[in-house]
Amino acid sequence: MTNSALFTDFYSLTMAQGYWKNNRTERSVFEMFFRHQPFDGGYSIFAGLGTLLERIIGFSFSDDDIEFLKDQKIFDSGFIDYLKTFRFNGNLWAMDEGTVVFPHEPLIRVEGDLIECQIIEGMILNIINFQSLVATKACRVWLAAGKGQLMEFGLRRAQGPDGAISASRAAYIGGAQGTSNTLAGKIFKIPVMGTMAHSWIMSFDSEEKAFQAYADIYPDRSIFLIDTYDTLKSGIHNAIKVGEKLAAKGKKFGVRLDSGDIQYLSTEVRKILDKAGLKEAFITVSNDLDENIIETLVKDGAPVNSWGVGTRLVTGGNAAAFTGVYKLASLQGKTGDMPAMKFSDNPEKTTNPGVKQVWRIRDKNGFAVADVMGIDGGDEMPKEGSQYCFWHPSADYRHFTHTIEGKTQPLLKKRIDSGAICVKEPSLDEIKAYAAADLDSFDSTYKRLLNPHIYKVSITERLRSLKLELIQKHLGKKQI
Repeated sequence: MTNSALFTDFYSLTMAQGYWKNNRTERSVFEMFFRHQPFDGGYSIFAGLGTLLERIIGFSFSDDDIEFLKDQKIFDSGFIDYLKTFRFNGNLWAMDEGTVVFPHEPLIRVEGDLIECQIIEGMILNIINFQSLVATKACRVWLAAGKGQLMEFGLRRAQGPDGAISASRAAYIGGAQGTSNTLAGKIFKIPVMGTMAHSWIMSFDSEEKAFQAYADIYPDRSIFLIDTYDTLKSGIHNAIKVGEKLAAKGKKFGVRLDSGDIQYLSTEVRKILDKAGLKEAFITVSNDLDENIIETLVKDGAPVNSWGVGTRLVTGGNAAAFTGVYKLASLQGKTGDMPAMKFSDNPEKTTNPGVKQVWRIRDKNGFAVADVMGIDGGDEMPKEGSQYCFWHPSADYRHFTHTIEGKTQPLLKKRIDSGAICVKEPSLDEIKAYAAADLDSFDSTYKRLLNPHIYKVSITERLRSLKLELIQKHLGKKQI
């Protein structure tokens, strides 16, 4: 994975030179958020923060990078000298990695001078968008499987080496129990898993010999791929011949289906295994699975013990990308911080101004009720026992009144202070456990695949007033 500071959009560098030439070093605040849920779902999983923090701390221009920029014949020598010693020296706030998140609320807040905030935009969006997409997909698959064993098998279909590594990390956060990607297993300490290929079986004189050879080498990890020739006429019967020998030694084994009608074949295979007295033998399946197929199979009672999911997991399946964006929220002026706001004829693309915090409101049982955005600092945080009116982020007439019954949880926490990581980041296993626990704090209606309930994301009265004030100032009363 590259860690060059050239891993940014070229316009970030041309704008950075523009700021430098105009001595624009004022403090700015940018926020990263996303606009709508992928997969027509009701939630997303925030992922990629650990990767991002490592990359920001190491973000610098090498001698080769500097030479490349010189060759573009667009950058002044003074600006090139500035880049030679460039490091990110600002602050970064973010939600906990693994948090269940929703559109419009800031997942990350970056504070620093204009140049350093602008120059890391591409890296932030690349890392967070991709890993959040895959983590969300993995979570959907995991829930569809009834929180059963999910294996990520996507290395050969992922978008390049870095895509494969990042996807394995994100899939593990989202619910996968292991990966076929050996390098990801080494880097992130993810359990590595695998069975055998059709080529192994085809290289032997017979299917039975192939299974026996594998069992001789891996008696404690034998999973026989039974669909190379004919699943029900030969594959399962040859697996039983070898499996009975393993069972006699107290060893467990499994069979894998990678083609055909999974519902029918798994049911028939289970019957044959049980009839042979091999009730402990397990069935794992693959073959272009996704959450919708798995949910149907589970509801129909397919006797599957584990699921191998590759292509439609690591590529995002029917969602090409996570819709994260990075926008200016505040800029230091002569009289202090000035809230900034992007306007659009499309209300969804009109941003919420100011330096914000996000609070998760819970009921007395700890279940999430709503997320509320407000101006950070002061007394904006909703207090337990008080009643509030919260408004739709579009600042229109939609609102709801709510009495806070449980704890209010601020979601954005400082991660980088003056260019240095200021908190101990959790392990990947801890992030994975946190994601699962956070998901459990949401009602099942938000997590269903079809027509999920829409979770409330709102703004405070004060933030709404600020937004309306800026709309009136820039667009006039007739536009409100």
